[in-house]
Amino acid sequence: MSERQFIYGINPVKEALRGNRSIYEVFIYKGRNPNTVKSIIELCKHRGVKVSFVERSFFSSFPKAHQGIAALTESPPSLSIEDLFEISHQKGEPAFYLVVDSVQDPRNLGAILRTAEVAGVHGVVLPKKRIARGETVEKASAGAMQHLPIVNVPNIKHALLKFRERGITVYAAEADGQILYWEADMTGPLTILIGSEGEGIKKTVKRYADSVITIPVRGKINSLNVSVATGIIIYEVLRQRKKI
Repeated sequence: MSERQFIYGINPVKEALRGNRSIYEVFIYKGRNPNTVKSIIELCKHRGVKVSFVERSFFSSFPKAHQGIAALTESPPSLSIEDLFEISHQKGEPAFYLVVDSVQDPRNLGAILRTAEVAGVHGVVLPKKRIARGETVEKASAGAMQHLPIVNVPNIKHALLKFRERGITVYAAEADGQILYWEADMTGPLTILIGSEGEGIKKTVKRYADSVITIPVRGKINSLNVSVATGIIIYEVLRQRKKI
């Protein structure tokens, strides 16, 4: 029997209903304005998903951002690095992956995943440990996790080796990089490696990158938020590939 989990918030629940993951039941606070959840109720009817209107106390164990709506869903399928290779192959596009190591803030990780999905990244690799988890990540991704292929690996270094063995260039993004991000050739198969908010990419991991790229800063603050930096680099890939 597959594992189940709750997701919450209007956008995550709506995107889950639009995706392929099994939805067992949707719970809506009975005091919500019906107009704000009309589209969700219609999606439930279309998919044959049970809708239950519940008291506010039902959401007492959820974070404050639940918006009075939650869904009991099937946990995401377990994917492998090989599955990511197949995804980019089927799309007939140069591989474009993201490896996120040790990001601890769930809102940062959720924002990164949201940008990756919107930009058409073929898949994201996350470590099984030392990474933000839980409903807040799902909520901050605004439903992107329902559509974005995500691989959880025990060892980031082994994943990077697999990419390189396939001829996929690995660019590590760091403040001390010697190559400006727009000067790196991002038209071919590539993986972008992102590190944590405070420490960046661990040295033992960074040595598996082909090159280290950087985003220049001109102000008094010497670094960007990790989700903002990731978004800048992701869209540079699209620019170079003439996708925007």
